[in-house]
Formats: sequence, C-alpha cells, structure tokens
Amino acid sequence: MTLAPPPALALRDSFASALPELAQPWEAAPAPDPRVVVVNAALAAELGLPPSWLDGEQAANFFTGNDLHGGATAVAQAYAGHQFGVYVPRLGDGRALLLGELRHADGRWRDIHLKGSGPTPFSRGGDGFAAVGPMLREFLISEALHHLGIPTTRSLAVVGTGRTIR
Repeated sequence: MTLAPPPALALRDSFASALPELAQPWEAAPAPDPRVVVVNAALAAELGLPPSWLDGEQAANFFTGNDLHGGATAVAQAYAGHQFGVYVPRLGDGRALLLGELRHADGRWRDIHLKGSGPTPFSRGGDGFAAVGPMLREFLISEALHHLGIPTTRSLAVVGTGRTIR
C-alpha cells in the first residue's frame, strides 16, 4: 500500500524566495535504488511526519531527491567568504541541497536539506556524494549533541542510494 505524502511536506521556500541570488535551483543526482536506512522517529514527530511514511518508498525517493512532491524545489546555497586566505565572492555547498522549510513543533521553521545528493555548481570537481558510514556517524553524533543540550543540526533520516561510493 502506498501512503500519500503527509500534509506537513508542503515545504516553505522563504530562503530561496528572499535571497534568489544565493539560491541556485538544482536537482539531486538520480538514485538508482533508494532505501531508508534509519529514521529519527522523534524528530519526524516534531516535524509532523508520520514514521510509517518515513519508512516507505515515497520517503526514500523524497530524501534522495528522486521525487520532490509537495512543491519542493531544491536549491544549492551560495555564500561569500574567505577560503585559503583569500576573499571569494561566490562559494557554496558542493554536495548539499536545500529542499525548503518545515514547521517544527516549537513553531519555528527548520531547513530540510539533502546531503551527499551529488555535485552542485559549487562542487569544484568533487562528486558530491556521501557514503552511508559517515552519514550514520553524523546521525548518531548530532543526536548525542542534541540530547546533551548542545545546539546542532539534526538528521531526520539516512537513505542509501544504491550507488557505490569510492
């Protein structure tokens, strides 16, 4: 049985709308065989996402960027800064895409990103992918930091793509 996407997946795009010069529309590389490896059920509940949906094929396709239903438009984020001691007016994330924002149970908006979704315009020759092992490590460490009261990003899910990462 295929579950419909939860209503909470209607993502807001305030960053891309407010700062279009810092948000380049981009697509994730296709994932040949997406599958959910692990889901953060507590965070899913805080975002109004039913864990039963997150364990399924639709969620795997959503969180690999294969199917961005709900009106999501992925963007690669740009920024400026110093790199190697030199000011660079346009840098960006080489392997992450911002899908949009979801309202958290505390009423604040949270960014939903894909990490390791393939190269972006800012990859500078890298492949933009991420292996499952390091993603699981980030998943565990981010939750440990969160539960220790240290502000951090949190992982909603780790999804395998079916692609071999070298």
